[in-house]
Amino acid sequence: MTSRRTRLRSALAVILTVLVLVPTAVLFGRVWQQNSDQRAQTDLEREGVQYITALAPLVSALAESQSSALQGVTAPPDSLATAISRVSALDASLGDDLKTKERWADLQDKITKLPKTTGGQLAILQAHIEATDLTLALYSAVRRNSELARDPDSDVSNLQQAVAVDMPTTVVLVSRMADYAQALQTATGATQATLGIQFGQEVLAVQDSVNSLTESLQAAVDNTKSSTLSGGLVTTLDSFRRGVESMTRGANPGGTPNVATMSTAQTALQTALNALAGVTLKEMDKLLANRADSLSYRRIEALLAGAVAILLVLGALVLPVIARRRESEPESTGFTGPGESTRDIAANRPAPPYGGQYDLTPAYGDNDPTRRERSGAIR
Repeated sequence: MTSRRTRLRSALAVILTVLVLVPTAVLFGRVWQQNSDQRAQTDLEREGVQYITALAPLVSALAESQSSALQGVTAPPDSLATAISRVSALDASLGDDLKTKERWADLQDKITKLPKTTGGQLAILQAHIEATDLTLALYSAVRRNSELARDPDSDVSNLQQAVAVDMPTTVVLVSRMADYAQALQTATGATQATLGIQFGQEVLAVQDSVNSLTESLQAAVDNTKSSTLSGGLVTTLDSFRRGVESMTRGANPGGTPNVATMSTAQTALQTALNALAGVTLKEMDKLLANRADSLSYRRIEALLAGAVAILLVLGALVLPVIARRRESEPESTGFTGPGESTRDIAANRPAPPYGGQYDLTPAYGDNDPTRRERSGAIR
């Protein structure tokens, strides 16, 4: 009967252990997989930030190349070669992850052919427009393939919208607006009318892009846990707004644009946009780095929780076995081996006075308690 009860307890212990262990293992696996997916997505988004950081100087260099080409300068600016080299290096290491190799190869080919464009100002302008459109498409591919466009956090989502959509679009539109204004100075007839319409459209597009950029940055500041985001954007955003105001005054919508004012404002605006892009990208990378650190801590917590669960299961299995072994061990009988002393008194000792305490007194001669008294009496 005892053996049957022992086996029953053992079976119940195993069943209960399995019932605890299986759900725990399933939960641990799901937590671990979710953590791994989030870490992989965060790492991919950081790669996207690196690529966009390299694209920002490229779009600015293309704007500079467009303006200088329309002024008759055939050699591309040095900034363009530097920007191309930087993007090429990043595309070689990140292009497979971000799926940008084909797009970058096509864009690089278009940029290489820009100095060879002939056919007058409109042809040169159109060639540069195609190149900048491909650059904006590359921005979109990077933010899509890096999953920046699907980031769950509001601040990162708004920052990527600002730095990967609104800012490069603003750079391109401001450059085109200034170049259309420059082309209007020498155009005549139907060409002048066409350029005038296009110039007006670019002015409106710049205003819309600036408003979108300001809204994206404001939304990021309003919904962020970063303590440095707001302070980092204030100065650069103010400089950007002043540049836009100067550019709008020079454009003189409805009248004749002031090319000199627009040229000066364009330079200041370009500098402000570059600084704004740098601050925004830095803050994005910091937010993503903090997220990666948090995910690493969660992974450690999951490992510790899993280790504790395993120890509890092992304890539930091992402790009953130890207890059963102790129960099965024979009890001690108190028997001492040969040569060992004992103070146990036999149970069949005679009762006092002859079997009492006097029996334990060493007997040197007779064991008579009255002997000393008799001896003293004789003396």
